Amino acid sequence: MAQRMKTISFEKIFNWMFTELREHDQIFGIPSTKFLKKENPASLEIFDEKLEYPLGPAAGPHTQLAQNIIVSYLVGGRFMELKTVQKLDNLGIEKPCIDAEDEGYNVEWSQELSLEESFDEYLKSWVLLHLLKEVLGLSKNSERGFIFNMSVGYDLEGIKTERMDKFIDNLIDAKNSISFQKYKNWLIDNLENVVRLNSLLNAFDISQLKSKIEDISPNISNSVTLSTMHGCPPQDIESIAKYLIKEKTCILTLN
Repeated sequence: MAQRMKTISFEKIFNWMFTELREHDQIFGIPSTKFLKKENPASLEIFDEKLEYPLGPAAGPHTQLAQNIIVSYLVGGRFMELKTVQKLDNLGIEKPCIDAEDEGYNVEWSQELSLEESFDEYLKSWVLLHLLKEVLGLSKNSERGFIFNMSVGYDLEGIKTERMDKFIDNLIDAKNSISFQKYKNWLIDNLENVVRLNSLLNAFDISQLKSKIEDISPNISNSVTLSTMHGCPPQDIESIAKYLIKEKTCILTLN
């Protein structure tokens, strides 16, 4: 297992996906025959949003990277519990926070990516999942059908720091994020190349597809899972919960 987790640019992930799809009929090693397509419009409602399946990855190292979130979606994951973030995002640890090749270990107060990198990974996957839903025909629902659930910890003081506050606010509403509009614009500008190189996309109305990309909601997550340390006093959990519900107007779950 690598000692350091590295991110990939939006453009490289996009080109990787569609090059692999064109040349090998797969994305990130998942053959297209394994893509789960929602053939009926039925869905659940949770956190005031529509959810196609009550399935998805729990918070962990695997939900830090955009390509892992994308793979989860391709095979049917619709509830994405994002990796827990906290104020200490530059710790020196001997291995990624979970290593389970033989025995499983978890290092608390650990995350491989900075807060800014974490937000960017979630933003990249958010935008690309909207695109894949349309071009691969993974759902017949007009609604999005998938949910991003942010996860934060580990104490109120840390959650209220300036960088954590910005992270939470950006996931609630990314409209002021330069990268949000940048990624959408890049997709719109490069759709013709995808259509030209991938015959399965030729049936799409490019203007309509561009419109759908432009309409991607900046509201990435309206819910948060609170992760606290073992033995955290009940009154501390209560104070964090009140802050997230009242100040951040988030729907709260506890881990």
